[in-house]
Amino acid sequence: MFTVFGIVLAAVLLYLLFILPTQWLKVERVRVDLGLHKKVLQLSDLHMERVRVLPNQLKKLIEKEKPDYIFLTGDFLDTEPALLRLKEYLSALSGPPVIPRYAVLGNHDYRLPKVKRLIDVLQSGGVCVLRNEAVDLGDFVLLGIDDYGTYHDNAAKAYQDLDETQVRKTQIVLQHDPNYILKNTWPFDYLLSGHLHGKQLNLPFIFWIQNMGPLPRMGIYKGLHTCPQGPYYISKGIGQSGWNVRFLVRSEVTVHEV
Repeated sequence: MFTVFGIVLAAVLLYLLFILPTQWLKVERVRVDLGLHKKVLQLSDLHMERVRVLPNQLKKLIEKEKPDYIFLTGDFLDTEPALLRLKEYLSALSGPPVIPRYAVLGNHDYRLPKVKRLIDVLQSGGVCVLRNEAVDLGDFVLLGIDDYGTYHDNAAKAYQDLDETQVRKTQIVLQHDPNYILKNTWPFDYLLSGHLHGKQLNLPFIFWIQNMGPLPRMGIYKGLHTCPQGPYYISKGIGQSGWNVRFLVRSEVTVHEV
């Protein structure tokens, strides 16, 4: 009897500590005064092979928040079979009403034999994929810089596309890997990123065991920060990489009021 009780208790504790944080979606709210009076919903690191947040959860959240834009900051999947599941999530983001959606790619996305298949699925789902390019959204310019960690970034190309009028506008940047800010010299008004999962396993020295770049080793791996080029935000992401667990770190969707 005590053995059965011990097994059940251990199973409950394992669920509460490692599985529940992957399902219990946290809405982080961030205010950065850019004078745009816009609401942006950021989704990062979906990792379709290892995501437990359901499409309907995201759909209900979008209906409740009514954002002006949805920005997706990379790491959608690792393998082509997961493209089918991604389509379900994109359908949940599609409205009505139709909300403009923009995305950049992450390091896991470049594990695909043909990354174009992912881009085609995203675009067919109404998501505009920015690869070192800029788009003028009226009140501001959105720049999508391709993944830094896999050496696909080319910020100069994106910024050089701007004309004199656009250069004077507010500039928001999407970049999957926040380590980019250590190399970047181009100014921005706000940068959104992900990649680091807020540690995923909130253990001391984990970024010394798993090399995720110099920034997290400096203690910067989630939330709002500033650098000489401007303020930037690191999302804890929705899905998981590696083991499909989180410890003391909940899955996140971020609402930015700018």
